[in-house]
Amino acid sequence: MNTGAQRQDAENVLLPGSKIGVLGGGQLGRMLALEGLRMGYTFVTLDPADSPPCAEAAQHIRAEYNDHEAAKQLAAKADVVTYEFENVSLEIAEQLERDAYLPQGSRLLHLTQHRLREKDALTAAGIPVAPYAQVQSLEELKHHLEAFGGQGVLKTATGGYDGKGQQMIRTADAAEGAYEALASLGTELVLEAYIPFERELSVIAARNPRGEIAIFPIAENIHVDHILHLSIVPARVPDKVIEEAERIARQVASSLEVVGLIAVELFMTADGTLLVNELAPRPHNSGHYTMDACRTSQFEQHIRAICNLPLGDPSLVTPVVMVNLLGEHAQDMLQWFKVEDAAAQSLGVTPKLHWYGKTEAIAKRKMGHINVLADDIDAALNWVQHNKMWRNQQR
Repeated sequence: MNTGAQRQDAENVLLPGSKIGVLGGGQLGRMLALEGLRMGYTFVTLDPADSPPCAEAAQHIRAEYNDHEAAKQLAAKADVVTYEFENVSLEIAEQLERDAYLPQGSRLLHLTQHRLREKDALTAAGIPVAPYAQVQSLEELKHHLEAFGGQGVLKTATGGYDGKGQQMIRTADAAEGAYEALASLGTELVLEAYIPFERELSVIAARNPRGEIAIFPIAENIHVDHILHLSIVPARVPDKVIEEAERIARQVASSLEVVGLIAVELFMTADGTLLVNELAPRPHNSGHYTMDACRTSQFEQHIRAICNLPLGDPSLVTPVVMVNLLGEHAQDMLQWFKVEDAAAQSLGVTPKLHWYGKTEAIAKRKMGHINVLADDIDAALNWVQHNKMWRNQQR
């Protein structure tokens, strides 16, 4: 077990048999633990829920994310600690960096928890982002909105996911209402210029302490109501866009000295220009396709990276469409799962179910996903369209 802070360098390798601590016990932690158990690692998670998904595969410390004593327990039990999402306590991450081995570090968390800091860091590294500005008053919002051509997206600088904490502003008349709605949350605000993108893409890069970098295939993402609905791989974009996305991901991983995974969300405009939208320093929903369609899954790769093992081959084995299952789909999905899938057979696709083990199905809550493996993307998309549980999500 860990007996104090360890050097985060190229010589610190953690072999199977080591225990991995996970700050956060959601589905990402669960899938990380299930993959790690296969590899010979054991797990302990810190999460405030009574029965978080990760606890099915890990020892569970039930405590709030800002509980210093619980963090000491986690540090004492684990040989290496990782966070599975970024809305955890920065102060606790800093404590774990001192008391344990946290190869992701607290600096990356500090940047990605705050949209302004994140965009400032990307800009300083020469990585393209949409025009943005800090907003501290309604007058500033109106001024920047005019400078951005009259349209923009107002976001909270901290918190927010799946569309929460943001307001689309398409006219000057909508500025006041958007500002009042978000300013009442008591966090800093940032306005981003509206980008008329043609595709939303994401690319996941892995980097270990020795500086080795591996890039997963680019995903084309379709969102509905600000929640990821489909990830399509290979992405239906030109080769030059793929190459540029990979270059940006490599530059992000290198310039920010990432250890573990970094998901880079991108907008692609009509002329093929790519702009970074957001970063996520962890396994990512748009990377779930890797569990069945790549030689190495994103979860195995994250473990390899934080343990400083050689990175695995991220190459694609088969075309795939990942479709998210939300709370409103739960019963339909279970009914589908118990019968023979004639549509899959006729279309020549293989659906692979991943269920997260959450105790309650709530509308818009991510309950699981299906990876639809196929010889070509059209067949996989046809299968998704055929299933009535997702028809109301098609756009």
